[in-house]
Amino acid sequence: MDRDVLILGIAAVLGGLTATLVTVGVTQSPFVLVAALPTGAAAYFMWYQASGRMRADLRERAARSRARPGAGESARGGDSRFAREARARMGDGGRVGPGGPRGRGPTGGAAMSGNSGMPAGDARRTLGVDAGATESEVKAAYRERVKETHPDSGGDEEEFKRVNRAYETLSED
Repeated sequence: MDRDVLILGIAAVLGGLTATLVTVGVTQSPFVLVAALPTGAAAYFMWYQASGRMRADLRERAARSRARPGAGESARGGDSRFAREARARMGDGGRVGPGGPRGRGPTGGAAMSGNSGMPAGDARRTLGVDAGATESEVKAAYRERVKETHPDSGGDEEEFKRVNRAYETLSED
């Protein structure tokens, strides 16, 4: 709280300095107005932060982002650097899915028609879910296993592929 009062005090001083610079700029030399712009901007941003409005706005943005389905993702599969690089490697403009060009599947590999070749029991064991797991539980388990096995995170590439096949098997059911 003391920090916010101090920042508000500094913002007030900068605001007063801005008003003085504007007055001098209008009456004496318009070049002084150039110095008034950054001083006024600094005063505004310090007030914005110290008043708590910045924190409230950031929390509101975060809540809106979390509330959106597929937050942070575009229709093309995400805007992360990894997603952009994967789309660039695929060379198909980012369209993925079984109906996409060149028969690419949802993970960017060749589309598999029908079963992914893994029995459902093996798929559940690979992801660590039981037979009565809901779709959201399967998805959460898949995401955790992908974090553990992704080759970019030091995981094994074959195990990563196995996790993807397991998820494809369970999401087809």
